[in-house]
Amino acid sequence: MNRHTLTAVSLLLVSLVAPALVAAERPNIVFIYTDDQAPWALGASKHPHAKTPHMDRLVREGAYLINSFTTTPVCSPSRASLMTSRYGSELGITDWINPRREPNHGLDPKTVTWAELIQASGYRTGLVGKWHLGLLDKHHPTKTGFDYFFGFRGGGNRPKDPDLEEDGVVRKFKGFTPDVLTSRALSFIRRNRSDEFLLCVNYRAPHARWLPVADADWEGFENLDPKIPNPDYPLLDTKRVKRMTREYLASVHSVDRNVGRILDLLDELKLAQQTVVIFSSDHGYSMGHNGIWHKGNGHWVLTKKTKATPNVPSGQRPNMYDLSIRVPTIVRWPNVTKPGSRVTQTVSNLDWFPTLLELARVQLPSESEIRGRSIASVLKATPPDDWENDFYAEYSTHHQSKTHMRMYRTPEWKLVRDFFDPQRDEFYDLTKDPAERTNLIKSTDATILSTIKRLDVQLRRKMKENNDSVLASLGENR
Repeated sequence: MNRHTLTAVSLLLVSLVAPALVAAERPNIVFIYTDDQAPWALGASKHPHAKTPHMDRLVREGAYLINSFTTTPVCSPSRASLMTSRYGSELGITDWINPRREPNHGLDPKTVTWAELIQASGYRTGLVGKWHLGLLDKHHPTKTGFDYFFGFRGGGNRPKDPDLEEDGVVRKFKGFTPDVLTSRALSFIRRNRSDEFLLCVNYRAPHARWLPVADADWEGFENLDPKIPNPDYPLLDTKRVKRMTREYLASVHSVDRNVGRILDLLDELKLAQQTVVIFSSDHGYSMGHNGIWHKGNGHWVLTKKTKATPNVPSGQRPNMYDLSIRVPTIVRWPNVTKPGSRVTQTVSNLDWFPTLLELARVQLPSESEIRGRSIASVLKATPPDDWENDFYAEYSTHHQSKTHMRMYRTPEWKLVRDFFDPQRDEFYDLTKDPAERTNLIKSTDATILSTIKRLDVQLRRKMKENNDSVLASLGENR
C-alpha cells in the first residue's frame, strides 16, 4: 500500500455518516495492553510457574491467538503501529522514545488513529495507563481519539506510588501502580455503563522494575526455585535468571489480579455479553532464552562479559527472535468467538486498526491506506482457508546499539537482515529449530540457499512497499 492519506475531512465524514450506519447496538470494547509480557508468561501457555487465572479465564471463554506478532519488538514503535496500522519506519518512530534525548519526539498529530474514528462514530473513549508516543501537549492522548486520559505520557514509572496525570495535572498516587490504574479504569466503566464505550487499559507491568508488588502477588514466588528454559546455555548466569524470573512472574500476577477486577465488574454490571475484551502486549520477552533477557534490544545474561562490536556494545544483543516479536493475545467476543478456541493464523498489531473498526461497525474511509487487515474472520467459527501467514517486521535500534534489522518470516523459516551490519544476518529453520538456536545463514545446503533467496526477495519487496529509507539509502547490492 501507499502512504497514509487519512485527513480531517475523513474524520468529519465519519462523524456525520457513522451514526446512520450503526443503528444496531454495538459492543463495548475493553482493550487490555500489558508491557513486556512474554508469550510464555501465561498459565495457558503451560509455563510451570505462571499464575494467571484471569487471563486463563479469557482463554477459556474466548479465542487464544497463538501466532500473534508485533512489527517492532520495543515499546514506542510497537504502540505506534498498533494505533495507526503503519510501520514505525513510516512514522519516524523506529526505537523507544527516550525523553532525555528526544523530548519533542512523538506520533505526528496529523496521523489518524482508530481511536479517533471510533470516537467520531459516537463511542465514549478512554485511555488509562501508559502512552509513550510523545510528551508534548500536541501528542496528548486526548488529541488522538480519547475523551478521557489517566496515566503517564512517557514510558517509565514506578511499580508503587507512581506519578500520574489526572485532569491535566501530574501528582503522586499512593498504591501499587496496576491497582491504581485499574481503579480508574473501573470508574470509567461505571460512568459510561449506559453508553457505547471503548476503554484501553495500558499497564506498565510486567516491565522492569518488577518489585515491589502486593503481598498477594509475591506469595508463591518469593521462595520459588523456578525451572529455566535452557540452564545449560554456556556461561548463563542461572542465579540471576532465577531471581528475575521470580520477580517477573510476580509482576505478571499483579496484572492478572487486576484483569480479574475488570472482568468481575463487567459481570456485576451485566455488561459482559455486550463487551468485547481484547488482551495483548506490546512485544514479547526473553528470560535467559538464547542467553539473553529483555526484548528486541536484548541484554546478555552471562557470567562473562561479552565483546563489543563496532555497532553493538558489550552486553547487548539486538534481535528479532520469536520470543521478542510474538505477543500473548486473547479475544473474548461474546456470541462470535468459540469459547476455548485456538487461532493458528498469523496476525499482528497492524491488524487492530481495521479489526476494531469492524467490531464498532465503523466504515474505513475509502481513501485510507493501512498495512493491516481485519482479523474478524479468523475469530469466527469458520476462518478463511486462504489466510496469508507470512509476516514482515523491522527494528532499527539507535540508543544502545546501531542496527537496521528487517525480518521476513513464514511458518517454516525466518530471515533477518541487518542492513547496518550484514555480518549479523540470520536464518532459522523454525520447524526443526523453533528456539532459533542455530543460525543457518552461512549454510551451503541448496534448499536453504534457495529459501534464503526467496525470503530475501519478499523482504525487499515489503521494504519497497513501505518506502523504507534504509533500502533507499543503502541500495540493494549487498
